Amino acid sequence: MPTNGQLSLERTIPTLTALPRPLYARAESLNAGSWTPPHRHDWVQFSYAISGVLGVHTAEGSFFAPPQWGIWIPADLEHQVVTSMRAEMRSLYVRREDCEWADGRCRVLEVTPLARELIKSFCLLPVEYPQDDSQEARLVSVLLDQLAHLPEVGFSLPLPRHERLLGLCNELIESPERNVTLQAWAERLGTSEKTLMRLFQRETGLSFRGWRQRMRLLSSLSLLEEGDSVTNAALSCGYDSTSAFIAAFKSLFGFTPGELFKQ
Repeated sequence: MPTNGQLSLERTIPTLTALPRPLYARAESLNAGSWTPPHRHDWVQFSYAISGVLGVHTAEGSFFAPPQWGIWIPADLEHQVVTSMRAEMRSLYVRREDCEWADGRCRVLEVTPLARELIKSFCLLPVEYPQDDSQEARLVSVLLDQLAHLPEVGFSLPLPRHERLLGLCNELIESPERNVTLQAWAERLGTSEKTLMRLFQRETGLSFRGWRQRMRLLSSLSLLEEGDSVTNAALSCGYDSTSAFIAAFKSLFGFTPGELFKQ
């Protein structure tokens, strides 16, 4: 009988129509540049990065999980999972009726040491683990309780629904080092700088400057995880100085790049 944590090198979308148990796990080794086509399913998904940086793209925005963080994906939400580098991923699938406490948002959560050990233990169980009052069922109960209380972190980037504005954002994401001004983008879109500023705020909840800073900092995660120096990561993402990059990183995430990748 296969275990929940059985590794698979093939990047495919599960063909499950229903979960065999309230909690199901899938383990994968992902190659650099791996991706899934947009899809959705009837259960909640929690994808957890052991190594590498996971990305999940939705219509609402993009979410990123460096090592020891995970991405909570609600049931029925269309999403795409991507990795720009090699990554080890563990995904937990949860029946929606077993996590009614969730608010239906896609979000990034910090995996606590206890939750990490519980996930490791669960991945060793058979897919059809004993239920009722078994030791395995109690482990699942504790794990679900831990998932409900994991702290949320700001590794997310809201995206606009406005088609032309989304095109602008995608260009910036592909080349985070570019320093094109808001005025230049406004001229390209045939509008005023003030109008574009208001549109950006309405569509993303962030100012253009705030959105670009967040995008650049999130772009740096894969570089830092791959072992690039903080200086190289800063320059690659459009920062002129390492100190400015570190200050912005800590202001947004609550810790420095060095502190993040020591965790």
